[in-house]
Amino acid sequence: MSTSTETNLAWRYCGSQIKMWRTEAGVDREILAKEAGYGCEYVKSMENGRRKPTLRLLQIADQLCGAGGKILAAQEYLKPEPHPQRSQEFMALEKDAIAISSYEPLLVPGLLQAPEYAKALIGASSPPLDDETVDERVAGRLKRQEALTARTGVMFSFVLYEAALRTAVGGREVMARQLQHLLDIGELRNVLVQVLPFGQAYGVALNGAVALLETGDHERYAYVEGPETSTLYADADKVSALTRAHDMIRMHALGPGESVDFIRKVAQEP
Repeated sequence: MSTSTETNLAWRYCGSQIKMWRTEAGVDREILAKEAGYGCEYVKSMENGRRKPTLRLLQIADQLCGAGGKILAAQEYLKPEPHPQRSQEFMALEKDAIAISSYEPLLVPGLLQAPEYAKALIGASSPPLDDETVDERVAGRLKRQEALTARTGVMFSFVLYEAALRTAVGGREVMARQLQHLLDIGELRNVLVQVLPFGQAYGVALNGAVALLETGDHERYAYVEGPETSTLYADADKVSALTRAHDMIRMHALGPGESVDFIRKVAQEP
């Protein structure tokens, strides 16, 4: 089930509960709308699950219906998820991983994203996300990045295709901060950042992003994510094939020192 579907179900259930409490308490929709400062049709949309019930509507409905906090409690279930549903299984495994490697052809990977870059990228989602969801996902991404410094025994390895450094997410200033962020993160002892220049390993470099991880129990997984779908692989043959493709990419990538020089060069370009 997709995140949007789950969200809509939460909206519908919450809206139906407001309507049931309101009807039981004998409170007309017009009265609820007036007290909350909304139009009647706007409240109707929230009760029918077409719009997300607002915190203000929950508060006013709870007071008018004498619900004793039972309506207001729904607010906790209306909060957006910090990560899209389709990536949550991988995120759960990532928390216990002892080694993580990834390759990104077009964008800076989430673990390396500067706050401004993450917000610009998530804010440009299509269809558009509401501000609360954007903020929640940015916060979730930054929280996830704490592993880079908190889990110093875990090896993080990243290969970025040159296009990821030149895709101007958020504009020139945002990209300038992002490139500096890459240089700063790359100084950590447990983080390796490499650049794959244009024209290198193009046979596999253009196939898309891939992430590999090994858990503390030495189980190996591969994660492939696309614009609309993603797949987490545990099958040994598939994980091996994706690992070999990743190894081919790393083989053609610049070394750590050369990669630092390359990132600095791109950052200094007009």
